[in-house]
Amino acid sequence: MKKKLSPLLGSTILALGFATALSACGKEEPAQPQARPEAAAPVAPELIARKDLFGNPSRSAATISPDGQSVAFLAPRDGVMNIWVAPIGDIEAAKPLTAETDRPIRRFFWTPTGDQILYLQDKGGNEDFLLYGVDVASAETKPLTPFEKTTVQIVAVSRQVPDAILVGLNNRDPRWHDVHRLDLKTGKLELVFKNDGYAGFNADKDLKLRLAAKPLPDGGMELQSFGADGKLGKPILTIGADDALSTEIEGIPAEGNVAYLLSTADRDKAALYTMDLTSGEKVLLAESDQADIGGILANPETGAVEAFNVDYLKDEWTPVGDAVAADISFLNEQAKGQWSVTSRSKDDNLWTIVIDRVTEPAAYYLYDRKAKKLTILFTVRPNLEGKPLAPMQALEIPSRDGKTLVSYLTLPPGADQDGDGKPDQPLPMVLNVHGGPWARDSFGYDGEHQWLANRGYAVLSVNFRGSTGFGKGFTNAGDKQWGRTMHDDLIDAVDWAINKGITPKDKVAIYGGSYGGYATLWGMTNTPDRFACGVDIVGPSSLNTLLASVPEYWAAFFEQLARRVGDPRTEEGKALLTERSPLTHVDKITKPLLIAQGANDPRVKQAESDQIVEAMKAKNIPVTYVLYPDEGHGFARPANRTSFYAVAEGFLSHCLGGRQEPVGSDFTGATIQVPAGADFVPGLTEALAAKP
Repeated sequence: MKKKLSPLLGSTILALGFATALSACGKEEPAQPQARPEAAAPVAPELIARKDLFGNPSRSAATISPDGQSVAFLAPRDGVMNIWVAPIGDIEAAKPLTAETDRPIRRFFWTPTGDQILYLQDKGGNEDFLLYGVDVASAETKPLTPFEKTTVQIVAVSRQVPDAILVGLNNRDPRWHDVHRLDLKTGKLELVFKNDGYAGFNADKDLKLRLAAKPLPDGGMELQSFGADGKLGKPILTIGADDALSTEIEGIPAEGNVAYLLSTADRDKAALYTMDLTSGEKVLLAESDQADIGGILANPETGAVEAFNVDYLKDEWTPVGDAVAADISFLNEQAKGQWSVTSRSKDDNLWTIVIDRVTEPAAYYLYDRKAKKLTILFTVRPNLEGKPLAPMQALEIPSRDGKTLVSYLTLPPGADQDGDGKPDQPLPMVLNVHGGPWARDSFGYDGEHQWLANRGYAVLSVNFRGSTGFGKGFTNAGDKQWGRTMHDDLIDAVDWAINKGITPKDKVAIYGGSYGGYATLWGMTNTPDRFACGVDIVGPSSLNTLLASVPEYWAAFFEQLARRVGDPRTEEGKALLTERSPLTHVDKITKPLLIAQGANDPRVKQAESDQIVEAMKAKNIPVTYVLYPDEGHGFARPANRTSFYAVAEGFLSHCLGGRQEPVGSDFTGATIQVPAGADFVPGLTEALAAKP
């Protein structure tokens, strides 16, 4: 974790806008609404509608059928993202296959025969994803894992075994996923391996299990090899706890008794190896001294690695051998932006490619390898074509202790007339903090960056220590540093922006989801003088209750959580978690705060937001709390997304002085509730009452 004027919300909204009137916190009575300060942005490009940025895309996620004759993609059907299929060369002849009416489909894939498409779907954001299959010819949809309180994992799919896949099911024991073979013709599930303590599995091209990962008490992992009899043998590789977040199996090719391994053992940056499946012996294939190798491009039939990518400031692909070297060279020259392969036909002549040029909406292309030709399939958000989208800068910002923080800055269009990378005058800024925290921000089109820049803000995203992709030393430097040096990195980036003249020190907001929500709450409680306001989306307020309520199927990861956040099983650990919890310091909040939450979030439970809201109310500290009863860890339904961004936009407009679009119809179809603080947002009470 991004309209036109309408009378829908009544005259109050139209007259006052959607600005908040949050007072300086700590007073017993909320302050009266004040006039908004004028936006600092020197230019005023066309206001881009929130629905164009955050509503349903026109089409997305193109993947080619194995026979290369059809393209499947996601597109709205009656307002909900469903799977459509079109013949190659005639995207406008597409027909819908699925008929989901509530939750959007977000992940799907072709079966090896191409006669079915499989997809995963949960209910209300609870992340109990079940597997469904839809027949391409008849559009008949069947549930393939008809269970309750189950989260399906896709273990293996192979074109060499066309009528079956391997899936993991935790319906027997919610902590562990048993491996089953799913017959794609009959729907029969056959138990392959009963799992009583393994984190994951890898299979070969014959769908035979070859490796199992066993969590160790210290947070490390042990890779065990399956023998020819299907039984586990001795361990072949031990992964240290410090390497656990930067080591993984990337695949098992058809030829040779090896697996592809990304590993940081005895090094800082993750390198690519082949690993013998019997002895565990490793042979180096590729490495980078800038950043971790992030992934591979493998032959769709043999599984042989043909290229790898490294994402430092920007993402780059490097060939391994000659198989796709000419293709990478062609795409680097012709794409005019970052590109990635989303699917490959069985004969490997046709690829689907997504190209990201940042200042244009992303677009999917068909790449013909023999003809060396790119043909556009569709633009994801055609309503953004020709709009004033802002470029993004990739930066290296120094931390106070000498680390390099790879960061991304977006300025409003027209704000940097002399092209020196700084606005012509300081602008209000939003510090947009990524979730995870074991994840990263990357260069490319970002809906939230575009939205905020269009409203007149500088937008800064920082890969603080603990982020992944920059070597294990950088990731491990975040261990037990929630609210400490991880937050110092964010403050250092803000100071850098102030010193560079990008923003004044009193016009910075902190904004983020998940860990970014935690960072927001920590910033509001522990560095309240540094931020003018904050927006927390599904962020934990108490690290003790967070770790006490993680999903049961996170059992294999719990030792890593305890190691990197704090151990709730020890008195010392509980004390650390308490001290690092924003809830402990709630009385220090002095600036406006907006909190948003999904009621069905299995990762950061609703109680995390409830408890800090209640604590603020008990101390007469104003807070606005937005709740969605049909969402989880983020907002999947477009009506909910646009309603949230309407609220957040008004909140930031009052706080920082940026532009805002009238709410218009952005509450229509949303399930938005405001359990607290509706009165602090002028017109919000009336808007909720007027919502259809």
